[in-house]
Amino acid sequence: MSPRPARRRVAVVGTGAIVTGSHLPALRAHADRTELVAAVDVDPARLDAFRAEAGADVAGYTSTGDMLDAVRPDLVLIGTPPSLHREQTVAALKAGAWVLCEKPLCLSLAEYDDIAAAEEASGAYASVVFQHRYGSGAAHARHLLASGELGAPLVAHCQTTWHRDAAYYAVPWRGRWSTEGGGPTMGHGIHQYDLLLHLLGPWSEVRAMASRLVHDTESEDVSTALVRFENGALATVVNSVLSPDEVSRVRVDCADATVELTHMYGHRNDDWTYTPARHVAPERAAAWRTPAADVPSSHTAQLGAVLDAWDAGARPPGSGPDARATLEFAAALYKAAFTGRPVLAGEIASGDPFHTAMHGGHPDWAPEERA
Repeated sequence: MSPRPARRRVAVVGTGAIVTGSHLPALRAHADRTELVAAVDVDPARLDAFRAEAGADVAGYTSTGDMLDAVRPDLVLIGTPPSLHREQTVAALKAGAWVLCEKPLCLSLAEYDDIAAAEEASGAYASVVFQHRYGSGAAHARHLLASGELGAPLVAHCQTTWHRDAAYYAVPWRGRWSTEGGGPTMGHGIHQYDLLLHLLGPWSEVRAMASRLVHDTESEDVSTALVRFENGALATVVNSVLSPDEVSRVRVDCADATVELTHMYGHRNDDWTYTPARHVAPERAAAWRTPAADVPSSHTAQLGAVLDAWDAGARPPGSGPDARATLEFAAALYKAAFTGRPVLAGEIASGDPFHTAMHGGHPDWAPEERA
């Protein structure tokens, strides 16, 4: 029997709600594989509160650089505002640490290139938190779709219709291109369309509209897209923070079945529904039921996948091409909305203004005001 790998020494950067409420429970669930050794926050009071919750032996720092120099952690979990992600991720990679960073991993494809270069130079990896990919329901659905068991994917719908009020956008970094990277396309719906891409594979063309209908923000508060996938399927994607009846939904209509996920911030097996076409035999449809083992989508599930990859000496899921593909989709949606024309996969390269920023170089230019 091979020896159990050593526990990974972990540091968290940012100690707000997402780290305290999601990352800390994930670390506790994997306490046999991880050891939380340090925390960073620019707010000393918030840092002290986190350390009181996490344990007195967790070292506290107000500087990411100071923490990396002193602690040299194996893994860094980042839960800071989006505009800090690239700098903190690159710094952690240069220090030899793997990274698991909250979405979005960075604010542009150009920033992603910086992260990819740091990965290559260090040999470490940076993954983005897209926890809806993980858990038994998503794994089972992806297997059925990829195997062809549900027939060819034909039509899909991806819906993130949430509600955020003016108080939510009173936080200075929200709703600004330079600090959040965009509106609900980057900050809310990204989880759902990442799952859609995970289920259906590469896309080939995006057409889109976006608008600022209610909130006094720089970026949009609603966006819609029509998407063509390489496999021929057509999809709609809706991202909103204007919707009183809040729901997250992904639905894929295939030749032999419809698979639908309806939830809010996370899913279990019972949130997935399979509806067979009329020609499908009942015994075949019965085999589509999600396996009895119910692993919820969660930070815990994704952290486990990252640790498994580390033990196997493999690139972790949610990093590299996986991370870039979702960011490229966001950039394509914005470019299509701003320019009013279709955007093809792969066309946003270095030199394209939408490669550098999601607003394409026009931070004061609302999407509905395109030339």
